[in-house]
Amino acid sequence: MILLQINVTANWGSTGKIAEDIGKLAIKNGWESWIAYGRGNPNSESNLIRIGNDFDMRLHGIGTRLFDNHGLMSKSVTKDFIKKIKGLKPDIIHLHNIHGYFINYKILFDYLKEWGGPVVWTLHDCWPFTGHCAYYDYVGCSKWQNECMNCPQLRSFPSSLWKDRSYNNFQDKKRAFCGHPNITFVPVSEWLRNELSKSFLKDYPAVTIHNGIDIDIFHPIEDMSQNSDKKLILGVASVWDKRKGLEEFVKLRDKLPEDYEILLIGLSKDQISALPKGITGIRRTENIEELVRYYNKADVFVNPTLEDNFPTTNLEALACGTPVITYNTGGSPEAVDKNTGFIIPYQNADMLAEGIVDICENRPFDASDCRERTILYYDKKKVYDNYIKLYDKIR
Repeated sequence: MILLQINVTANWGSTGKIAEDIGKLAIKNGWESWIAYGRGNPNSESNLIRIGNDFDMRLHGIGTRLFDNHGLMSKSVTKDFIKKIKGLKPDIIHLHNIHGYFINYKILFDYLKEWGGPVVWTLHDCWPFTGHCAYYDYVGCSKWQNECMNCPQLRSFPSSLWKDRSYNNFQDKKRAFCGHPNITFVPVSEWLRNELSKSFLKDYPAVTIHNGIDIDIFHPIEDMSQNSDKKLILGVASVWDKRKGLEEFVKLRDKLPEDYEILLIGLSKDQISALPKGITGIRRTENIEELVRYYNKADVFVNPTLEDNFPTTNLEALACGTPVITYNTGGSPEAVDKNTGFIIPYQNADMLAEGIVDICENRPFDASDCRERTILYYDKKKVYDNYIKLYDKIR
């Protein structure tokens, strides 16, 4: 059996690592695993296919900025890729993020419909059923439920600097993505599954499979002692854009006692230089052991995301025994229960600060409960086995 996954990255970034982990598990189950990707120079236990090249990606990016036609360029490289698919003859084609300036979704789906074989599409955000954006909660937009037009966030990913093509994009996606005889959607949160049920993809089979993490890597460190002088508040993101809640931490600084130290991981150089006193920022780290130590050292992990699907940072913190406090937005609350953290009303910085103080001063959550929740529900070896079961069911 041959599995072909398609994603913008391979074994890099959150979605690339998920594809890599699924490929590893497929190999252990006797499959031949391939990953087709758009950018980077990755290593992988799966066989790799690069779709296009850096020049084509840059050209696709320019077209997106000028004409809002994301996913409609890269025609020749997509046709070349389809020739490789025909030679490979996969039994399952598994899509992840096909937005990212590397593939033409119309040409791809024309082929997938002609092929007619089983397709799994893991939804990591909302882009497949909107006319432009990957998320819309922050601006409170619901046009995607009927028909996109006059997009309120053209500058969000995939950013357009000039043209608003959201109406045509919506219609193009609807025509392209509907009509496949054997496609199953896999939203990675119940929140996204609910959103999917309101979209033009609502009539297709959908099953939620949450993201998983390596609980052997993210684990409690027994000899890690808390700083007795200061309380450590931790935030982690791969990119701290506005939707990740950086401004919420700035608000928090004035609402927390002076002996509460805020540490943010993943900031850019410019973001670090602009931080107010009392907030320490460091650049993104690829040193997982260092990240695990920060999770262990923290008194609480704070995720004030303003729109998100199912952030794995919540899982990583819990696996290290650290309670989580998050806004009630998107799929972020799904990782937290009454024994592992607090869920705070959207953008209520006062209640967020109160919850942080409660956790730091009163210790209402036990590290073992936090750890146990990830073992039960988010161990990637268990979670991603659901994909293998899905493959066997639909092929």
